[in-house]
Amino acid sequence: MRPIFATAAALALLGPALIAPALASAASAAPKAPPAADLVIWGGPIYTADDAHPTAQAVAVVKGRIAYLGARAGAAARVGPKTQVVDLKGAALFPGFTDSHAHLRGIGERELTLNLEGAASAKEASERLARHLAERKPTGTVIGRGWIETGWPEHRFLEKGDLDAVAPDIPVLMVRADGHALTANSAALKAAGIDAATVAPPGGQILKGPDGQPTGMLVDNAMGLVAKLRHPPTPEEKLEAYRAAFRVETAYGWTGVHNMSVDWADVGLLEDLATKGEAPLRVYNAVDAIQSGPLLDGGPRSAADGRITTRDIKLYMDGALGSRGAALFEDYADKPGLKGTFVTPPEVMRPYLAKAFARGLQISTHAIGDRGNAQALDLYEEAFKADPAKGRKARWRIEHAQILRPADIPRFARDGVIASMQPSHAIGDLHFAPARLGEARLDGAYAWKSLLRSGAVVVGGSDAPVERGSPFIEFYAAVARKDLKGFSAPDWRPQERLSRMQALKLFTSSAAYARFAEKDLGTIAVGKRADLSAFSVDLMKAPEAEIPKGHAVLTVVDGQIVFRGKN
Repeated sequence: MRPIFATAAALALLGPALIAPALASAASAAPKAPPAADLVIWGGPIYTADDAHPTAQAVAVVKGRIAYLGARAGAAARVGPKTQVVDLKGAALFPGFTDSHAHLRGIGERELTLNLEGAASAKEASERLARHLAERKPTGTVIGRGWIETGWPEHRFLEKGDLDAVAPDIPVLMVRADGHALTANSAALKAAGIDAATVAPPGGQILKGPDGQPTGMLVDNAMGLVAKLRHPPTPEEKLEAYRAAFRVETAYGWTGVHNMSVDWADVGLLEDLATKGEAPLRVYNAVDAIQSGPLLDGGPRSAADGRITTRDIKLYMDGALGSRGAALFEDYADKPGLKGTFVTPPEVMRPYLAKAFARGLQISTHAIGDRGNAQALDLYEEAFKADPAKGRKARWRIEHAQILRPADIPRFARDGVIASMQPSHAIGDLHFAPARLGEARLDGAYAWKSLLRSGAVVVGGSDAPVERGSPFIEFYAAVARKDLKGFSAPDWRPQERLSRMQALKLFTSSAAYARFAEKDLGTIAVGKRADLSAFSVDLMKAPEAEIPKGHAVLTVVDGQIVFRGKN
């Protein structure tokens, strides 16, 4: 202010008529103080995921957007009497982490029903069922989820006999972790009318034992045979599940979720939650193709300032590798004569693709086996023939892209197809995938680095509730390619590991691109929405083994703190 007063003193000799104009001119030339921020964050490393400005000391937020990024002194100048100041106390801040493939309602339902995650044997799974029956005393069909036989001493799938021992009279359906198979007990099989003579529907399998009787294991489309035994959730039950999922996801540090296989009715429920201010996550919906008619007719939609967006249609090409439903060109190495199946025939998929392409809608197709992925790419290329340039910009996705023929890898970049992959699948599947595939097919298995090197866009998700859904496990899997005990088989293609920056972009900038939001999300930059995740562990520098031990300390969406944890 000194130059202003000095000028005024000098001009005083010229008379009052000249002093006021001179003062006004000098004051207008002085730099204006920046507006006070609503939120300022500092006190730990800040990684922006922006190659031009990779790190910073502080961030200031005004009206839900980044207003300042840089040195701490610059942020301090923006602290006003109402500014909320967050000291990270050494925690690391990142752009908001997005889970680019999850099933949001399923995450909530996992919290509210019988959870079989981590069951170390078929015996333990049945024991958990017994405890659930004793505690809840259910009267209808019992639903559970999360078992996976990898490492079980029984060396087999869960079977009806395991469940019959504790639940002989009430129908029980226990869904495998991948969601592509379930085990039904004898009471459920009887109620559904499934016996030795039952023929599996196209795209499904009814597994049978040496006696020719069903083992209880129903794969992919065969699960529909017991659908009538499930109690359809009411809108209130769905809302309860979504609210539970919101709590879980924000506590993990996720700021957004690409929500897969969504029921059309759920779109309205989520939009209502957002309108009421009850949706703390940024949700991007991919509607299940069977229910996608209203979306195909009406086109993309968004609600509550972008908090809930619906633009994508989810299709299924094949099944899962663990249950041998993934479609392969050659037989399963551990099951000669079996190649997996197409869950959805190509001729059924074509009309969806054609109409979605015409309407400017995104397509996300589940494909796991090498034949499944090749067929999905073939169908995309066929749809793009109507306008190849538009096709390369359509940002259609293949979900999982787990097993690829090396010759098919360059097709992703060439066609503009996004590979939406879940790193944790590689560290869970390493215990059985080599047996399923054999040595040669591992060259294109979980090939993140090869896809990136080819020029493809790769985004990262968790597939929760198939996997736990932790960003720390996903990041660790991407950079370590080892299981959580530090083990990796010598033939598990370590060259496919990612650098820390490549892994960071899977969940930030690339995730934003995959939902057409790179102008607003994905990096910490002035003008972008203030979606931010702070973690107790510095993902960019911590020893690999420490990464899965981390936890979220701060989750911010649109500049609002939606979760606060301890350092």
